[in-house]
Amino acid sequence: MTTPTNLFQKIDLNLLKTFRVLFLERNTRKTAERLFVTQPAISQALQKLRFHLNDELFVKVQGGLEPTPFAIQMEEKIAPFMDGLESCLEQLEEFEPSVLEGSIKVALAPIVMPCLAGSLFAEIRKQAPKVHLELVSWSHHTPEQIRSGEVLIGVHYDLDNLSKEVARNKLATLEGLVLVRQGHPITKSTITPKDAAPYEIASLVSPGWNDNFSFAGQVLEQQGYQPKIGFRSEILLALIDVVMSTDMLLPHSNLFPVQNYPELRALQLNLDGHTYTKSLYSYLHNKNRQSPKAQWIETIIRDKLQQHLNNQR
Repeated sequence: MTTPTNLFQKIDLNLLKTFRVLFLERNTRKTAERLFVTQPAISQALQKLRFHLNDELFVKVQGGLEPTPFAIQMEEKIAPFMDGLESCLEQLEEFEPSVLEGSIKVALAPIVMPCLAGSLFAEIRKQAPKVHLELVSWSHHTPEQIRSGEVLIGVHYDLDNLSKEVARNKLATLEGLVLVRQGHPITKSTITPKDAAPYEIASLVSPGWNDNFSFAGQVLEQQGYQPKIGFRSEILLALIDVVMSTDMLLPHSNLFPVQNYPELRALQLNLDGHTYTKSLYSYLHNKNRQSPKAQWIETIIRDKLQQHLNNQR
């Protein structure tokens, strides 16, 4: 066993890196995939850590591994220093997107994905042709994936009850729109809660945000009207298909590319005499707030969002 006086000199920092990923994943296979090594290599690293630290660190449970009290204490102690070291080393290198390699995973809320995916991919491919961009829909697991480093950055509305390790930055302010089919009984260009109340709502489900409720329905209730939720889906195209063949209303925002859907009209949402707005945020791990790569991605997202909003005017 290594004594406390020479532990730092004896232990390989790569073992600590393995420990941190294993602590987050609680699974040797997923840890191996994250670190691009084999499962036996992870098992061997864990054995070395157990020898150096004189603790089991992780015990097998149904579905994976469970950290010991010592491992939990260790993660709390070393996390700030390991994150700081990673950030410092990254900042020492002159950032140049054109030489970046590997994968970058970005999670987008359903309201953003159809409007941003193409332009975001094109700009990243232009600036960093060696990077593989993976765009995924925001899910219940996204906050934890941001915390673990699997997802570099996410985009969503203002979310509550997130880990203190996850930071947020405002990206844009969206204006509320309601989409209806051409020939819909509502013929004016703006819509109020009173106008909307008689019609069913086609509600876009955003996992981790409105799984069990309709946000538009809540707005109607706050205005004193009983909402009628006719259809809910995580898939925007399914909602569009339903709206084009019914009198349902599809609440969205000025991100929606209505010019691509000649069968639809966009009505401006007027609430208490004002255009309804809602803010959009980026989410990333605190350790990445000063990361040149994360800042680069966030800047592209912000610019593309603003460009898209300007084009919709």
